Amino acid sequence: MRLTTKGRFAVTAMIDLALRQADGPVTLAGISARQEISLSYLEQLFSKLRRHEIVESVRGPGGGYNLGRPAAKVTVADIIIAVDEPIDATQCGGKENCHSSEHVGGARCMTHELWATLNAKMVDYLDSVSLQDLVNQQKASEQKIVVLHTSQHQHHLA
Repeated sequence: MRLTTKGRFAVTAMIDLALRQADGPVTLAGISARQEISLSYLEQLFSKLRRHEIVESVRGPGGGYNLGRPAAKVTVADIIIAVDEPIDATQCGGKENCHSSEHVGGARCMTHELWATLNAKMVDYLDSVSLQDLVNQQKASEQKIVVLHTSQHQHHLA
């Protein structure tokens, strides 16, 4: 699987959005500043996410983006596929013509089944992880940092 920055940035931006939407629509400028992702790149990604109804835009003052459905109903696979990120480890893009037409008549390569099976497992895994799972992991991670910082601060005061 070749997961490019497009897929990584889309997932990261969606976690940021899901963490903050309780306070109202989240601006792309805010996500851009917090996650250090180009605003114009986010605009492209969110246009695709909106077309797939993963996010919805809110216009006007105080506008921005909200999730189009609950975070528990959005999977990582949904996000990656929405931004046109192929989940494919095969050399042929699943077309089974791994060898060029001059070589073996455009036949599958000997490892095609291996990579096709890997594709299926990757999609299954990414489809089993919800945006809510990632939000929960992030919140747990942030709590650990706060607890660690607090205990270190108390240790210095003693």
